[in-house]
Amino acid sequence: MKLSKIVIAVAVLAAGATSVTSAVAQAKEQFFPLLSYRTGPYAPNGTPWANGKQDYLKMINARDGGINGVKITFEECETGYATDRGVECYERLKSRPGVTMFDPQATGITFALTEKAPVDKIPLMTLGYGLSVAQDGMAFKWNFPYMGSYWTGADILVQHIGKNAGGLDKLKGKKIALVYHDSPFGKEPIPLLQERAKMHGFELQLLPVTAPGVEQKATWLQVRQSRPDYVMLWGWGVMNSTALKEAQATGFPRDKLYGVWWAGAEPDVRDVGDGAKGYQALALNGYGTQSKVIQDILKHVHDKGQGTGAKDEVGSVLYTRGVIIQMLGVEAVRRAQERFGKGKVMTGEQVRWGMENLALDQKKLDALGFNGLMRPLSTSCSDHMGSTWARVQTWDGKKWGITSDWYQADEQIIKPLVKSGSDKYLADKKLTRRDAADCQS
Repeated sequence: MKLSKIVIAVAVLAAGATSVTSAVAQAKEQFFPLLSYRTGPYAPNGTPWANGKQDYLKMINARDGGINGVKITFEECETGYATDRGVECYERLKSRPGVTMFDPQATGITFALTEKAPVDKIPLMTLGYGLSVAQDGMAFKWNFPYMGSYWTGADILVQHIGKNAGGLDKLKGKKIALVYHDSPFGKEPIPLLQERAKMHGFELQLLPVTAPGVEQKATWLQVRQSRPDYVMLWGWGVMNSTALKEAQATGFPRDKLYGVWWAGAEPDVRDVGDGAKGYQALALNGYGTQSKVIQDILKHVHDKGQGTGAKDEVGSVLYTRGVIIQMLGVEAVRRAQERFGKGKVMTGEQVRWGMENLALDQKKLDALGFNGLMRPLSTSCSDHMGSTWARVQTWDGKKWGITSDWYQADEQIIKPLVKSGSDKYLADKKLTRRDAADCQS
């Protein structure tokens, strides 16, 4: 009896020693948790996004040997775009040694994790999505809506429509319908559009679409009856191609239909083809295979048979967005290493500091191989977005093409909305703003 207890005790100690050794080994690596959705109605859009993220990390390991010698590891967790599954993935991966940051890949999941991140001290990167008020870094220490929010996107679309109409003053008396995914994602642009409607005197019609958006006949019947001058499409996944097919069926001019940057990728229009010709959508990033970073991914990853998905999707709109996201994560780690120790694994807190102190000018972007893919980005304690620019692209029936110069969102309109929104959030949660001393931490 006693002998068996001793044997069990030794076995337990040995198992514990093995797990400790494993943990120490893993802690020598920078771990990137990857929330993804490769199944369900959003898979056609979620898959290239996820593939770009993986391939960039593989490329950094293969080409550079990691981040200043620190090897990158990663693990995907399938969410199906469902908030509860996203939270489960977060809880499962957040304790992994060397965890860097989370890209929730869904606004609903972001809402759920926003209160968890400060407790766990793990930053959230929500490039082009998430909470628009999180641009205010003094209120949202752990959220980083890099490159734009739904408020900046909506603002730029109004600017673009106004320009095409001959000036924003020409929008007076017009009707703009918002066909939107009935979720936190789809509802986000409404406050900004309501503000712009007051300013310019246009009527805003709100037309929610039940997720996932495969049934929209009633919505487009309303469009036919109300005859808006323009329609904005705030869709994702199968909702986008369905909307374009319904617009064609009801005879709504596709050149009067404008999509957010999550409704402007190849899967959204490929099956519609000429039926979507003239449709315009925001372009948050460039795309194509000509940039150095995409060439390096082809050389160091796909040409060696290590690609995550099909080679012919490399350089597509959402694939490239995934690459940009992971570059920003890697550069945040590199920036953190400059302060906390080059060649060391960074903690979530240290990466958060790196994300808040990024300074990627054009020279730096060119050196990283991102020429033509994005605007310079610079963050600070008060500004967690770093860039508020986007262009417009047009579908010609076979491919996307950039058809406008860069627009910058009007900060004179957005900043007061951000401030009032973040103040309300802090009051509701009984939280206080950061002070100057906290900005140095």
